[in-house]
Amino acid sequence: MRTEADKIQNFIDGQFIEPVGGKYLDNIEPATGKSYSQVADSDSRDVDLAVVAAEKAFVDWSCTPAAERSKILLRIADLIERDLEKFARAESIDTGKPLSLARGLDIPRAVANFRFFATAILHTESEAHITDNVAFNYTTRQPRGIAGLISPWNLPLYLLSWKIAPAIAVGNIAIAKPSELTPVTAYMLCEIAQDVVHGTGPNVGAAITAHPKINTISFTGGTVTGRKVAEACAPLFKKVSLELGGKNPNIVFADADLEAAIAGSVRSSFANQGQICLCGSRVFAERSAYKDFVDRFIEKASKLKVGDPLDEKTEQGAIVNKTQLDKIKFYVDLAQEEGGKIALGGKAPKPINDRCRYGYFFPPTIITDLPVSCRTNREEIFGPVITITPFDNEEEVIGYANDTDYGLASSVWTQNLNRAHRVAEQIHTGTVWVNCWLVRDLRVPFGGMKASGVGREGGEEALRFFTEAKNICIAK
Repeated sequence: MRTEADKIQNFIDGQFIEPVGGKYLDNIEPATGKSYSQVADSDSRDVDLAVVAAEKAFVDWSCTPAAERSKILLRIADLIERDLEKFARAESIDTGKPLSLARGLDIPRAVANFRFFATAILHTESEAHITDNVAFNYTTRQPRGIAGLISPWNLPLYLLSWKIAPAIAVGNIAIAKPSELTPVTAYMLCEIAQDVVHGTGPNVGAAITAHPKINTISFTGGTVTGRKVAEACAPLFKKVSLELGGKNPNIVFADADLEAAIAGSVRSSFANQGQICLCGSRVFAERSAYKDFVDRFIEKASKLKVGDPLDEKTEQGAIVNKTQLDKIKFYVDLAQEEGGKIALGGKAPKPINDRCRYGYFFPPTIITDLPVSCRTNREEIFGPVITITPFDNEEEVIGYANDTDYGLASSVWTQNLNRAHRVAEQIHTGTVWVNCWLVRDLRVPFGGMKASGVGREGGEEALRFFTEAKNICIAK
């Protein structure tokens, strides 16, 4: 199996093919800042080819018994797991994330996604309703057809498999567009199965969302792009799921187990260099515990090892590209203009080693003394930059938590169970973690409120999203 290809081609109708236009983009390794492969720079013509192939494949795949589809998905999971180390290394090189993170989280989660939905389709329930003595109703769920799946660069295989697995499990054909910034593991997955068209959002993503024969769109990415996806899909009445950005609050009450809260908060702040939509980038600590929390939080965060992603000891790897690094630097400068104090980090580190001399690195950065309503506290940075703000009571911190356009996730740290319930019910986010972070059960619904998205994924929600309900009513 290839892990670092010179040319990453599209995979259509069971074979790797050149993009119609013959163009390629450089694929940059974030840790070195150098191109190490090329990825297809496709356009609408490539999407058209994928749709033709998908229409042909749908006829047989949609009629394949669930048990047979399940076996195939389980086989995919087995093959990924067999080559877990190769996938993990490829993911680390392509994204800049620590190899240990790719090995311990990203690739195992992709395996779990395929296994979960492979078995879920064997346990779905049929719905039936008796209407008095008038009629008998039963509801079928049929695959919708061709699903367009657009996934982001921060968790490439993790999130691509989160979409592909349920889509094909229920009988659809998937046309996937991974991020052009991190295409390698999608390419490796193609050596196992699936239609994948590589390229940029404006060229390929837009063509997928606008294609009249692709009737279902699942998109994970930024809110600005998500808005464009929604605008393109609306006139065509497509079924759309949008998992978008987040500016997530992390609330620490004085009665919390501070040791657990600090450990969990450092992880939620800086995991994957802060490049996870669920990261807790706005930390609120109750005033009576504020100083102790901040001091201990800084001490723990300062010990995180920033290094070569391929170094087994590295905890913080590289930022995905120079554009994202520049964005992070912009917000750190903005925070200081807004009155913030840099309590830790704030500047790019010296070269990690000779291999990473020109890589895109930024250390864990902690900012204090900022007003809640400033831009730094309201706009998504998507990097290892967090703010810490004191609060005095529940009502105040709930207001702080909800003072943003986003509503993806939040964390609450307290040993008071009644308070945990009260606060969780009033925070406007799709997920609330209490005394934990990123604990994921694949059965539960996942998605955001407000500008963080539309619809839900996961478990039964995903199976319903990728199918069309049809009620059949028979008179008695």
